[in-house]
Amino acid sequence: MTKVYNKNSEKEKRRSLRQNIVKAEQIIWDKIRNRQIEDCKFRRQYSVDKFVIDFYSPILKLAIEIDGESHFKEGAAEYDRERQMYIESLGIKFIRFTNNDVYENLDGVLESIAMKVRELRG
Repeated sequence: MTKVYNKNSEKEKRRSLRQNIVKAEQIIWDKIRNRQIEDCKFRRQYSVDKFVIDFYSPILKLAIEIDGESHFKEGAAEYDRERQMYIESLGIKFIRFTNNDVYENLDGVLESIAMKVRELRG
């Protein structure tokens, strides 16, 4: 089977995204890192094939995406849909939030993440 997770070809992209993390992603990372939510381990800027997921729990196969301005430009919604469909075809579940969700309702975002983690642990 071809390797699809954290491919070496995507290493520089992942590194660059980690070094230039946007504010909303930094806020979430500060709240979910080190197993702060439901004792669940998340990684940031994790790649699946040629796509990079903002946050990912390998154990639960859960992707968390924080959609900023770039996700609302022309053509971006279609790209995001195709990207998500491909990643979900590998058995990965998605939960999405916008930057505004993070800024205006951080507690709600964190509770949604915790609920999804509990649901996937079943």
